[in-house]
Amino acid sequence: MADIFDEVEEDLRRARFEEFWKKYWPLMAALAAVVILAIGGWRFYDWRQEQQSAAAGGRFEAAMRLSRTNAAEAEAQFAAIAADAPTGYRILARFRQATELAGRDKEAAVKAFDAIAADSAIGPVLQDVARIRAGYLLVDTATPAEIARRVEPLAAPGLPFRHSARELLALAAMRAGDKAAADKWLQAIQADQETPQGVRGRAELIAAVMAGLAK
Repeated sequence: MADIFDEVEEDLRRARFEEFWKKYWPLMAALAAVVILAIGGWRFYDWRQEQQSAAAGGRFEAAMRLSRTNAAEAEAQFAAIAADAPTGYRILARFRQATELAGRDKEAAVKAFDAIAADSAIGPVLQDVARIRAGYLLVDTATPAEIARRVEPLAAPGLPFRHSARELLALAAMRAGDKAAADKWLQAIQADQETPQGVRGRAELIAAVMAGLAK
């Protein structure tokens, strides 16, 4: 008797399943198709990004090699990469384009670095790098107040580019003959245990120059 009831129950389950399948199979088939297309699309996008990154990497390396012999053409190639490459290479190309530009037009290069510094999409670290690069281009010509406006916020303790910012501020003060301001930043450089040796050595040179001017 138990076997009969089991067979009946099995028939009922089969019937319910067939009814469910007939009712919902178009929806299930559509969902399956969407999943397959989504996975396929994602894999194609990933493959496409890899292809674009590889192509951009090749173009970037070619422009780097060209920069040793033809800065103007390299600048144009970096500009082209910055216009259409994937994000990483686009940012690198913008920096390199501004660097190449500095060899022939410092004012235009400063504007290029300023544009990078103003672009929040690249992130605060790279924005600060652009600010420092612009500061080095300007330190021989800009007023100490202009240099301070640009880089003094980066000179605070604990910030990653404080060493370069302090060096720029000391250089600007030295050029203006402002011993008090120069001493302030030179002392900050020397007191910071994490100051790189190169920056520390240049700070000593600035101090020696300032001492010579005071005689």
